[in-house]
Formats: sequence, C-alpha cells, structure tokens
Amino acid sequence: MQEILDVIMEAEDSPDPAEHLRKLAAVPVPAAYQGMVVRADEVAMFDGLATRDKDPRKALHLQEVPTPELGPGEALIAVMASAVNYNTVWTSIFEPMPTFGFLKKYGRLSPLTARHDLPYHVVGSDAAGVVLRTGAGVTKWRPGDQIVAHCLNVELEDATGHDDTMLDPQQRIWGFETNFGGLAQLAIVKANQLMPKPAHLTWEEAASPGLVNSTAYRQLVSHHGANMKQGDVVLIWGASGGLGSYATQMALNGGAIPVCVVSSPDKAELCRRMGADLVIDRVAEDYRFWSDEHTQDPAEWKRFGARIRELTGGDDPDIVFEHPGRETFGASVYVAKKGGTIVTCASTSGYEHQYDNRYLWMSLKRIIGSHFANYREAWEANRLIDLGRIHPTLSKSFPLEQTGQAAYEVHRNAHQGKVGVLCLAPEEGLGVRDQEKRARHLSAINRFRGV
Repeated sequence: MQEILDVIMEAEDSPDPAEHLRKLAAVPVPAAYQGMVVRADEVAMFDGLATRDKDPRKALHLQEVPTPELGPGEALIAVMASAVNYNTVWTSIFEPMPTFGFLKKYGRLSPLTARHDLPYHVVGSDAAGVVLRTGAGVTKWRPGDQIVAHCLNVELEDATGHDDTMLDPQQRIWGFETNFGGLAQLAIVKANQLMPKPAHLTWEEAASPGLVNSTAYRQLVSHHGANMKQGDVVLIWGASGGLGSYATQMALNGGAIPVCVVSSPDKAELCRRMGADLVIDRVAEDYRFWSDEHTQDPAEWKRFGARIRELTGGDDPDIVFEHPGRETFGASVYVAKKGGTIVTCASTSGYEHQYDNRYLWMSLKRIIGSHFANYREAWEANRLIDLGRIHPTLSKSFPLEQTGQAAYEVHRNAHQGKVGVLCLAPEEGLGVRDQEKRARHLSAINRFRGV
C-alpha cells in the first residue's frame, strides 16, 4: 500500500501529475487493505435500544480485508478520501435491517457476485481517488486516472433499465447494498460509476458531493424528479445538511427561490452564506408537528404554511424537497401549493409517513419518489461541481480510523454539510491539480465550508 501512496504523493509535486500517476500500472496490487466494516456476528448488538441510542462507533471497525478479484467491466481504485452518508449510519446501526441480507441476495446472482457475500461489509458510498486496475472490457478508463465514483451499481442486463437505470431490477447502491465500498484504502466499482475528479478540488472536497449532489439533482432538476424551473419556490428541509445543502445550491443555480428549513442559528448562517435569503429555524420558532407520538397537529402545519407565505410574499411552495420523512411529511403535503409537488427520498426520521389525503387529492398535488440518480444525472451533477456552479459543503474531515465518530455525528445531526473521511490521503488539502481554477472559486469553496 505504501508504494501506491508514494506514487500518488509524488504526483503532488510533479509538473505533470496525470502522467506521473500512470506509473501506478506497474505497482503491484496489495493482497489486502484496510477497510471500515460492520460484522455479521454483531447484528444483534443494538437489539432493544431506541434508534437514537444506537452508537455507530460500536459497530464500525477498521480491519484488514483481502483484496477481491477484479471482474469484467470493473475498476479497482485507490481511495484517497470518502465521506459519510446516512446510509452508512443505517448500515452501522443495522436499521431498518442488517445489510448482510443485501449482500446475500447479490451474491446469488453469479459466481462473480458471490464475492460480495461475506461475514463483513466494507461500507461507504462516496470516493475520490485514482484508478489502479481495470477489468476486461473497460475502454474509457485506465490506471492513473483521477476519478470520483458515484454509487449506482447496475447490471444492465434487463431492458427495463435502459431508459432509466434507476428502474433496473438489479439496481443497487454501492457500499450499502454491495460490498467493497469507499470507506477504505481500496474499493471495487463498476467502470460506469467513474467520473472525472474536478481538478480544482482537494481529495476530500471531491469525495463529498457524490451521493448527495446527484440525489439532489435527480430530485429537483431531472425530468424524473420535480423538473424545477426558474422562479419555483422550493421548500428544502435540512437545508444545511449533506443532502439539503446541495438542494439549496441547485435551487439557487437554477433560478428558483429556496426556503431553507434548519435547526440552529449556525445552520441558518450556512444557508445565508450559500446565497439563500429565506430561512426558517424550526427549533427557534418551535414547530411541533406532532402533539404526541401518534397524533399530528394540523394547527402547526397551518402556522408553518403562514410563515412560508410571510417569507415569500404570499407564495406557497411549488416543490417540497422531502427527506426527513415521518416527522415532516404531513406538513410537507399541507404546505405545498395547489398542483405542487412533494419529491421524497431517504426518510431519516422514519419510513411510515402520515398525511391528510384531503390536502393532496383535493388540491391536485403530486408525490414523487426519488432514489439516487442514473449515470447521466450523476455525470451532469458532477459537471456542475467541475464548472464551479455547485460547491462542496464539507464541514470537517476525519481519518479513516475515526469513521465511527463521523457516522455518530451524522446520526445525531451534529454536523453541517458533508462529513469527509481521509482514506489514503495523509492530510487535508492534497489533490488540487488546477490552482488557477481553484483561485477563481476559492472564496465560494471557503464560504460554503464555513472558513
């Protein structure tokens, strides 16, 4: 592993980093690597505990794992940095179910996919790094390419997936429903998960947008989602978080009007730094959408809707960007304008949504389910990062061995933006290949990071 890292680090000072990294083709692939895993024999460790009391730090372990065989159409990458998504939290607390069931199901497809069915699961659905090897049939990528990986793993053997790969019956999320994820020194991806690393970003900055930026793009911009247009009022829950911070930028970049819902003054300030003028601190304004565990309070929906209209000059949201789920869904359906759209994913506060259907059916509103993004959507979202139209919202980075703490902070909502993880990168700030371009965007990068 040290030889791989030496070549990558030498590229930092090379006059031609891309050409220097081609040397990786001659470096032997290690027989094993360090990966952050959950273990099958520990899936019952949190039985009887409330979700909030389940601690990712107890379930996530850094251990040495054998380097898997590289299959056709795949790439082995040296992971310089990764990031924590909420699916890492779910995996680490074994909710809503242990992910080993996903690995067993995938393993039954073929002798090659059987590699994934192991008593440990290397997690992580984001990565920025360098291609080390490519499998048979890969023509677009070669060793030394500096890449980011999106997390759609798809077999593409079914006709259903060829209009929209998210509809493929064999669609999976890499590092969540597959093994060999990005929170590790090495990772296995399909070649059609690879995208060019934006040259003006550090490794940790480049790793942080992947899953959430692409998810926000599909939810808001794509015709598969809300098909947002200029002037739309977009209500964004958790607008300073890992997903919401990219939705806020998508809205601003697309000429829409974001109404940002946050839970603290610091998070409100981050939204304002991104350029959003309309911000609701739901904690400070004490919105209580549930009067008890089983009963919602429509009066609070109405108070919330009135507050939105106060900020917008009388307009209800054309689009509600939903991802908290149970806690907020009733309010989301209520406040959307007549004919408006609620686009939903994730459900981080609970999957069983309750809402008053009268406000949906009689006002001709639509609920759209959205899940990650297809390759084209992920590519376009990454292009916006590369163009400097959308910026990383990375709040902090942890070393790989402290991934459990990173996941704990995301679980407890004690973070802003994305939380990064340094894998092979020995420190922050490495990997910038275009200093001139970075200088043009540095003020925005720093502003969105809270620097």
